[in-house]
Amino acid sequence: MSRMIYDYTKEVLERVSFDPQLFIKELKKAVKNLLPYEIEQLRRWLLYFTNEKPELKQCLFIVND
Repeated sequence: MSRMIYDYTKEVLERVSFDPQLFIKELKKAVKNLLPYEIEQLRRWLLYFTNEKPELKQCLFIVND
């Protein structure tokens, strides 16, 4: 079940990546709902994903806390 939440979170983040403010909002929600190991997976995925979207690099602080 939790894998589905993680996958859904990535889908949502991909869909809202056009708007950095909305991306931050969804990322904060994700951090509240995911398990610690899933947050680590999400952090690694974000590093990869934001390479192609430098305007989202500022969002990495949310998962690095």
